[in-house]
Amino acid sequence: MDLIAEVAGFVGFSLVAIASITAVMNPASTTAVYTALTDGMSKSDRRDIIHTSMKIAFIVLAFFALTGQLIFSIFNITVPAFQIAGGILLISVATGMLSARREAYPTESLENIAIVPLAFPLSCGPGTITTVILLASGPEGLVGLVAVFAGIIVALAISYVGMLYGPRIFALIGEAGLRVVPRLMAIIVLAIAIQFIINGVAAAMPQLLANFAPAG
Repeated sequence: MDLIAEVAGFVGFSLVAIASITAVMNPASTTAVYTALTDGMSKSDRRDIIHTSMKIAFIVLAFFALTGQLIFSIFNITVPAFQIAGGILLISVATGMLSARREAYPTESLENIAIVPLAFPLSCGPGTITTVILLASGPEGLVGLVAVFAGIIVALAISYVGMLYGPRIFALIGEAGLRVVPRLMAIIVLAIAIQFIINGVAAAMPQLLANFAPAG
């Protein structure tokens, strides 16, 4: 019975991690930007850009997933404080997704697009890094870390497939369709942000109440 409960808990947390990281990473935006910036490039150059950007994004996200607790210790940050701060940051990410501003990237820097903007900030921006650290710093321990890595891999795999078939996706649903998907994801990111804040406030409440409790 305990084993079934543990498996169910792992599956549940894995689904939360996959949904959270994927929503914040927003593969639809990455696909749209990649398709626009690589228009006219050869097939081999496109694949090289995809492989490089995904490799860099995975290394960065894996690093922060593994060192999240160390960062808390170095800067003497509590998990509830980071949850509240992360929730506020994700709210700004969600509002930015809703405004749907398209950034222009100069053509002379196209040889570096695997790093900027595809790897950073699209695939592993501040919002995604914050989400990974928050999920990895939970009470689930090693099991939770495995779930977080599963979330990272699935989210990057979706981005990989999206970029690989970007032109076909554009032809199928059009640019208008790709503008709708980020807005739907923005609602999910906003809900995740609010939940992070709620969890942070709830976890910090005992300490806050203790500080305001009368002495004696």
